[in-house]
Amino acid sequence: MAETQIEWTDATWNPVAGCSIVSAGCTNCYAMEMAKRLQAMSVPKYKGLTRRSGKRTVWNGVVREDATALEIPLRWRKPRKIFVNSMSDLFHDRVSEAFILKVWDVMARTPHHHYQILSKRPERMGKFVGSKIRKVLPNVWLGTSVENAGVVHRIDHLRSAPAAIRFISFEPLIGSVGPVNLRGIDWAIVGGESGKSARPIREEWIDEIFDRCAVHNTAFFFKQWGTWGKDNKRRSKKANGRIYRDQVWDQMPLAAPLS
Repeated sequence: MAETQIEWTDATWNPVAGCSIVSAGCTNCYAMEMAKRLQAMSVPKYKGLTRRSGKRTVWNGVVREDATALEIPLRWRKPRKIFVNSMSDLFHDRVSEAFILKVWDVMARTPHHHYQILSKRPERMGKFVGSKIRKVLPNVWLGTSVENAGVVHRIDHLRSAPAAIRFISFEPLIGSVGPVNLRGIDWAIVGGESGKSARPIREEWIDEIFDRCAVHNTAFFFKQWGTWGKDNKRRSKKANGRIYRDQVWDQMPLAAPLS
């Protein structure tokens, strides 16, 4: 687990490492380059998880369960919002059900933390949680990523997952999602892509989501413009900032109090 600069969480916890590209939102995933860097730093967990594709580093499909990382949250006494698997996907098909249950056990034993599980595989998430988890943990949030209209169906799978909090990361937002149905969704995170290969974001795409959040009483969090600003000009992520509609949007879902 590590402290993080991700705006919507406090720390990351990675009991799994490695992933596979499943949709357009994965193309410039920061975790692929980070895994390469960690391998170069001789971190065993990240050895052999990526390959070269032209000039890019991409996942090679190897996924590694790390049992030694399971009990890390138990050592953190201060309550935190914890992003689970920033370097993987807990519901990747190569993560065993037995290991996912071990992750759930740790979360159940640490009710003083809130856990944010974000997956691009909400179909497996919904089936697993619905059939294997007997009790909804009030400190576990379940989310999925939606980058454009082509993967809006993920939201329906997320809705099928019993959860205290359901959330969507519309990041990187690389296309319109249309009049998206946010019924049963507690929180929406929106952000543009950053980096040298970043694809532009459009203000009208953000507007669509903002308006639907108002309709469904969904908390709205605007994370960043990214590399492309409101005026469609390329700058650093920091220079483009986080201002949308003349303010910073840091709304959070109404979660159960931490124990």
